[in-house]
Amino acid sequence: MKLVIIFGPHAVGKMTVGQALSQKTGIPLFHNHVSIELSTELLGPFNEKQMALSGALRDVVFDHVAKAHQQGLIFTFMWALDEKADEDYLNHLEKRFVAEGADVYYIELEADKDVRFARNQTENRLKHKATKRNLDVSNHLFTSLEAKYRLNSYPGEIKKENYLKINNTDLEPEQVAERIIQHFDWN
Repeated sequence: MKLVIIFGPHAVGKMTVGQALSQKTGIPLFHNHVSIELSTELLGPFNEKQMALSGALRDVVFDHVAKAHQQGLIFTFMWALDEKADEDYLNHLEKRFVAEGADVYYIELEADKDVRFARNQTENRLKHKATKRNLDVSNHLFTSLEAKYRLNSYPGEIKKENYLKINNTDLEPEQVAERIIQHFDWN
């Protein structure tokens, strides 16, 4: 069983790469907006109750998948590397899966800001993320959170055993997925 955590800044391609990786490996994708979109639809956008429901939904999914001992899960996450709470959250998630016998993989994506800004408006992104469809709000969130948090690691910062950083500025999602598979020898 594998837990594959794909992280990086806004619109770097976490979900799209996750979709390609899921298609190539058969490992299901649970992108972070699945819980965000459902909780937002029920409780409104970006408030305390919505965030609590989103977290609770994720916990239920993680619990069931970890205990199912099947292929595992691909999960996407925007990790604020300068926030201890985000690191603690991922460490807790890792321990939860390792306790069930899983191997955990961290895939960090980075891409040029102008490329990501263009990706923020792609058809696939807007199809799967209703909260991104108001482009004025989405673009504002993109810029404000970029200014507030550090969303890519410094060289040598991530000390995880199964870690890979890919600059996907000029790569198609399928190429990134193939690099991941080859790097970790998942054939």
